[in-house]
Amino acid sequence: MKGHSRFRLLGALCLRALCLGVLCVVWLSTQAFAQDALWKGYLDSGKKAFEEGDYAKAQQQFVAALREAEHFGPRDSRLASTLNNLAVLYHTQGKYSEAEPLYRRALAILEETLGSAHPSVGQSLNNFAEMLRAQGKHAEAERLHRRALAILEKFFGPEHTEVASSLRRIAELFQAQSKYTEAEPLYRRALAIQEKSLGPEHVEVAASLNNLGSLYHAQGKYSEAEPLYRRALAILEKALGSEHPNVAANLNNLAELYRLQGKYDEAEPLHRRSLAIREKAFGREHPQVATSLDNLAFLFAALHKYIEAEPLARQALAIREKAFGPEHPEVALSLNNLATLYRDQGKPAEAEGLYRRALAIREKLLGLEHPEVATSLDNLAVLYRAQGNYAEAERLFRRALAIREKTLGPEHPEVAASLDNLIFLYHTEGKYSESEQLQKRALAFMEKALGPEHPNVPPSLDNLALLYRIEGKYAEAEPLYRRALAIREKTLGLEHPDVATSLNNLAEVCRNQGKYVEAEPLYRQSLAILETSLGPEHPNVARLLKNYAALLRSTNREAEAANMEARSEAIRRPAQ
Repeated sequence: MKGHSRFRLLGALCLRALCLGVLCVVWLSTQAFAQDALWKGYLDSGKKAFEEGDYAKAQQQFVAALREAEHFGPRDSRLASTLNNLAVLYHTQGKYSEAEPLYRRALAILEETLGSAHPSVGQSLNNFAEMLRAQGKHAEAERLHRRALAILEKFFGPEHTEVASSLRRIAELFQAQSKYTEAEPLYRRALAIQEKSLGPEHVEVAASLNNLGSLYHAQGKYSEAEPLYRRALAILEKALGSEHPNVAANLNNLAELYRLQGKYDEAEPLHRRSLAIREKAFGREHPQVATSLDNLAFLFAALHKYIEAEPLARQALAIREKAFGPEHPEVALSLNNLATLYRDQGKPAEAEGLYRRALAIREKLLGLEHPEVATSLDNLAVLYRAQGNYAEAERLFRRALAIREKTLGPEHPEVAASLDNLIFLYHTEGKYSESEQLQKRALAFMEKALGPEHPNVPPSLDNLALLYRIEGKYAEAEPLYRRALAIREKTLGLEHPDVATSLNNLAEVCRNQGKYVEAEPLYRQSLAILETSLGPEHPNVARLLKNYAALLRSTNREAEAANMEARSEAIRRPAQ
């Protein structure tokens, strides 16, 4: 499972440090001491099972520990720690309705026994806030995180590592909402505290470097993210060894950064190394192994290597179902990933069933208005759009848009993504006037939320340009395509497949205007990039060859055009 270290599994040793526990109370009876030892045994066994991903055993042990802890009395801090641990387990399993009353009860006990300004109260607040964040309750989560931060700052002082940990949690909450400008100073302050308190090569410093790297990663600032990820990796390998699970997580981050830049040959060995570390550390059926399998599958899917991708996605799903049960957010994620593989292979029936199951899980566990529910609605709608079921697609797209506007705010990038989906539907239906209005709104949201040079801005530029092309407004389309190309070259590098897409788009609009001399080198450059980055048999190569052939026919080069079309068909045939 990703992020076990985010939660505080409160144990006996931690509690002794806080409340002068049992070893100091020499008048305890033998029976009470034996009961305490039994409780601690269950608690430690549960924590071990939790870390190993054996959640069924962890639940069994934590429930047994809770049964013993109830004998200590309703206001005992050992009871609070047990409630917290069971809540963390349920939280991890996506059982939010079962976790919440345990978190609340643990918090109430700690406040009554230790006082509302005790650091254990702050840690409990942070755990509770993490669960609220997972449910999309961002405002309530922020309130609890800020209260925890105030407690920890007052108790430890503003430059303590516990304060740094709280700062990172608030920053992560902001990042999840795409509030990047609010997140960055918090990450930087946390990093500065840890470097000063722990030294520049501590594992907690590596965690903060990873956080800051992920922020730049999300903003499309790949050249700024990479050195942070690499420095974090070096620290972890030196401090923990090259086969530690934390190293695997860092390798995953770096690999995803390379994948987004189209550096697939660099991404794959990192993902494979991450997978190998996790399998060795946890065994082949741990949820973290499922994460690595999914990442590899996603990489292969980007290369249209579906035969390699599908068994990895299936294995990831099986692991998650075994670890979490059939109804967990991580299971919904795996169902979504596998469904997308089927959809992209032209298997709509297989895809629909999986998408619907993922949607049902998310609606049940997260509520009808969670952003992940919107994602599932979008996926189903894309499938229906491809099948020509436009009315149902529009209904789902509009519901997804409404959820995102309500939960994320009207100017969030995911709202812009929802608008883009509606726009493409209207394109398909020939509703161009509705499309243009929405497209301009989506572009404005993207630019405001992410900045004018983020890699997610070019798709909105492309969509607006395509609309103008369909309407024959070539002079208005061309500068948008040129701007999209410039952004992609700057952020992704000159050899990225998305740069090839921009070159093709620009070549197409030049061909539409009869600018054949200008269009041809653009087609050639695009073809060279695609053949190098994706391989000469990739479906995108086939599409480009067909476009290039149209140019050749327009310039009366029939023989060359026929050869190019034949090559395009040869690529398409086995992919169908």
